Amino acid sequence: MASKELNSTDYIEHHLTNLTYGKCPDGTWSFAEVHGKSQVAGTEASCNISEMGFWAFQVDTLFMSFLLGMGMIFFMRRVAKNASSSKPGRIQNAVEYLVTLVRDQVQDNFTADKNPLMGPLALTIFVWVFLMNLMDLIPIDLVPWIANGFAAPNAEGGAIHYFKVLPVADINAPMGMALGVLILIHYYSIKNKGLGGFLAELTFQPYGKWMAPINVIFEIPGFYAKQLALGLRLYGNLFAGEMIFILIALFFGGFFSSITGVLAGVAGLALNFIWAVFHILVVILQAFLFMVLTLVYLQQAHEHH
Repeated sequence: MASKELNSTDYIEHHLTNLTYGKCPDGTWSFAEVHGKSQVAGTEASCNISEMGFWAFQVDTLFMSFLLGMGMIFFMRRVAKNASSSKPGRIQNAVEYLVTLVRDQVQDNFTADKNPLMGPLALTIFVWVFLMNLMDLIPIDLVPWIANGFAAPNAEGGAIHYFKVLPVADINAPMGMALGVLILIHYYSIKNKGLGGFLAELTFQPYGKWMAPINVIFEIPGFYAKQLALGLRLYGNLFAGEMIFILIALFFGGFFSSITGVLAGVAGLALNFIWAVFHILVVILQAFLFMVLTLVYLQQAHEHH
């Protein structure tokens, strides 16, 4: 079925490549070229991903993030509209439990003056990041196979040859969310302390105003490193989890070709189940950590020192 049979290295590289649309050096916009072939059938590509520079958009990351975000909004709105105080159903009970869990975290980690944004923000972060993380539990080849018109990767006549279903395994998504948190931190820091008060915290601590140059060396890198780590932690954990699923998928390469292939496939099934069960904890924990750390950083933005 494929125009060329993928070896292990090709297979891994294929699954780590995003569907990318961007601006080429010659000024044209197109999907990226990989190994001399456009990522989308029937289109011409005039450059590869590295040549697109800043103006390269990971279409699969944007599509999955938007799809999961809109799905979250639609689901929550539907539950809220159909909520009943006399006969709550299982779905309503589950959502109410989730809202209670998030509300408790807001109360425990955000003790500044009441801010009506914190509850909805925390709930949005937890659910959205959880849903994006959850995509890692979908069989690694399923969505790319569907996107390619139910054809094998790199197959002739396919539709979309590259598609990464896990948004947070693309560093742009977690770092984009971390940037959003950073903007909120700056906004509330300046709003609550004034521009002078915010700058004073970065320059007059910990050794006083006469040691401002030394304070800057300590405070500013540490201040921005926290937000950088917020995105990198999510990306690193989910990228590593995805990589392990890809490596386990290699066990199925010769499943129908020989007895050895069958045994390797059975071992792959066992490993896949074990890692999936363990990874469920990672999926939940990373969403929870991103939510809690966002609340902690915004709490610090409301505090006066």
